Amino acid sequence: MEATTFKNDSVAGVFVVLVTGMSGAGKSQALKALEDMGFEAIDNVPLSLVRTLIAGSEREIQDPADAEHVNAAHSERRIAIGVDIRTRDFGIEPFLRCCEEIEAMEHVTPRILFLDCDDDELRRRYEETRHRHPLAAGRPVIDGIARERALLSGLRDRADIMIDTSGRGPGELKRILGGHLASHSQGALSVFVMSFAYRRGLPREADLVFDVRFLANPHYVPELRPKTGRDEDVAAYISHDVAFEPFFDSLTRLLQPLLPGFCAEGKSYLTIAVGCTGGRHRSVFVAERLTMWFESIGQPVKVHHRDTEF
Repeated sequence: MEATTFKNDSVAGVFVVLVTGMSGAGKSQALKALEDMGFEAIDNVPLSLVRTLIAGSEREIQDPADAEHVNAAHSERRIAIGVDIRTRDFGIEPFLRCCEEIEAMEHVTPRILFLDCDDDELRRRYEETRHRHPLAAGRPVIDGIARERALLSGLRDRADIMIDTSGRGPGELKRILGGHLASHSQGALSVFVMSFAYRRGLPREADLVFDVRFLANPHYVPELRPKTGRDEDVAAYISHDVAFEPFFDSLTRLLQPLLPGFCAEGKSYLTIAVGCTGGRHRSVFVAERLTMWFESIGQPVKVHHRDTEF
């Protein structure tokens, strides 16, 4: 994705999140979650009217006392606008031109949020709800999904925030959105650390992925197998591996200088994924240790273990 330089988020004005992505990936749920977070959420706005809508909000911000959706701490109006292939006059080039026009507006800070989902899960969602895919045109749903994915590939690459909703419910989507957007008002980078199992696939939302399958595996110790990387005896077993400390030291020395660089490029959220075979022992332990390290240097961080239930 090309680096984008955004205006200073501390300036009073309008913060706009353009919500787009694959049909069925959760745009309506995302807009509802953003509304709960204090955004004014509007769906299916024609691209030709988006700039006019934002310009009206920018004028209202001059009198914040009259603006219903203003963040009092920063005199900021927060707007989430849903735009996808169902929207009249939608197209990749018109969408990107619209984004450029918004970016050029004074005191307006835009973000593109792209919602994605695994093709098989999208197909199941359509079959369960019996809704028609907008691009299927009488053909199987999977054909419409494939056509839409091809059309939106360029837009996905340009997104500032990409969230994969595969296997996620509304509550988890809301939590992830909060993590991405909470740092906006604070002007700081938020870090999200997650563990995962390689056998269940890579997390598509990850910015950085680290493979810890080279570490000693507690799975082969009968008394440790049913436990997780959060248990003390499992943690002790992994940390006693002579390869662990050099690896972890190198990992933190790699990450620390990256944080200010990401902030300088306008990135507000960084997702770090740590993977092992089963997603239960080594990846969980390293993710927990990495979270503790971020906390020790004063870096806002949250942790999630994708493939382990606690």
